[in-house]
Amino acid sequence: MIDFLQNHTDRNRPPACPALDPIRPSDVLSLIDHHDGHYMAILFESNSSYVGREVILDLIPYENVVVKRALDADAAFLEKLGVSSVPSCYLIYPNGSHGLIDVAKPLRSFFSSYLKSLPDVRKKSLSLPVKPHEEENSEVVAWREFDRWKLYTADLESGLHYLLRVELAAHRSLAGAELKTLKDFVTVLAKLLPSRPPVRKLLETLREWLASLPLDRIPYRAVLDLVNNKMRISGIFLTSHIKWIGCQGSRPELRGYTCSLWQLFHILTVEAGMHPEALADTGLGDAPQAVLQAIRGYVRTFFGCRECGEHFEEMARESMAAVETPDQAVLWLWRKHNLVNSRLAGQLSEDPKFPKVPWPTPDLCPACHEETNGLDSWDEGQVLLFLRRHYCAGNLVHTGAAALAPERAGGRASPERPGGQGAGSLRPPSALPPRARLSDELHLGLDREAAGTFLGMGFSSLDMSLCVVLYVASSLFLMVMFFFFRVRSRRWKVRHHHPSV
Repeated sequence: MIDFLQNHTDRNRPPACPALDPIRPSDVLSLIDHHDGHYMAILFESNSSYVGREVILDLIPYENVVVKRALDADAAFLEKLGVSSVPSCYLIYPNGSHGLIDVAKPLRSFFSSYLKSLPDVRKKSLSLPVKPHEEENSEVVAWREFDRWKLYTADLESGLHYLLRVELAAHRSLAGAELKTLKDFVTVLAKLLPSRPPVRKLLETLREWLASLPLDRIPYRAVLDLVNNKMRISGIFLTSHIKWIGCQGSRPELRGYTCSLWQLFHILTVEAGMHPEALADTGLGDAPQAVLQAIRGYVRTFFGCRECGEHFEEMARESMAAVETPDQAVLWLWRKHNLVNSRLAGQLSEDPKFPKVPWPTPDLCPACHEETNGLDSWDEGQVLLFLRRHYCAGNLVHTGAAALAPERAGGRASPERPGGQGAGSLRPPSALPPRARLSDELHLGLDREAAGTFLGMGFSSLDMSLCVVLYVASSLFLMVMFFFFRVRSRRWKVRHHHPSV
């Protein structure tokens, strides 16, 4: 295909196809002397190599960078530039400085990944044109610097907030298979997700409540009451704010929840492999597919994108049954994630600042990438090691996470120490965002039976009514006894009264 594109005449060349022929040494010197304000990369290679042409084609969708190729025929010229081996990449920066770039392996994927990661190099946006008044009113989001090698608690907790308070809200009640799916997924979250103590206690409380319910149908608002801690249970809290750090996008509608959900899924599979005893006595068994099946059920039943859920279900039907070990479960999810990225690359949902490319990229895991018969391939043993390191509890940082909930003592709130990390505090109901206030207003209309079921932790409305009747009857009995003894006491005093003489 590359030869076919290169051998086209200029008249018949596809308009989006760049020139693939090598440039001369004099052209290289001209590019160094007259830079055009963007990155210019020159791949030096042998005449039989395809690396340069492959990198040129890889960078077509990207702006602020141009790639050329040159041959290694002039040894003196290569020595002048410091090129000692080929293939090598010589980079001219926008400010005019230039020099060789250092990559771990001289492979196509490493050169392409390095060039794509340069500052101001991003994928050309395919978004629809924005009208002038829409551009003026567009939301401005402050950019937060983050470490690509780390995972952030703020992303996971924001994802849990959206999952429990937004996606589940599409179901007014939960019954049958839906309720079983929720129970299984919450169980996996409670047992495997490494989280801060208030969130962990919330998930465990929710799991225990769902497991103890004798009902085959519950209203969603009962779940929301527990998530919002209407019972004022000490020590449980989940932020009601969305704050993306590692999952932030270049625009508010990009990345965010889907990014955090994928991170959540990967963490669960990795933790299941590292702690196989965690799911013991939960009813899920010790099958290596237990976590994947819980994820599959959630995506099929609750994930807001129906088309995405259908694609995931199709992938699961094709190959999930072949998973026989926890390590295979980790790698299965990784392969399918890359498959989804490949399918979505170039669509309007793709963030130009975070293009959907095979992951992990060479700069994150050089050992994961190798070359077989001239083609890029994966070393899955190294990929597994990387996934275990990247998605383990030790790689989570709490920077930017919401402050923990205050403990109530004696009717006064005393803030819990957040360990010096994170920012923010609890706000009164009137200060909650519109979505949270709406949730509270909807809660006020919860029917009496559902409220009785939730507040009674499994008791029916009849049980609660009997409790009220017994309480009223006991109160009346105590009042009658009080007046009876009071009257009798007065009679006794009158009967035995002896006036002084």
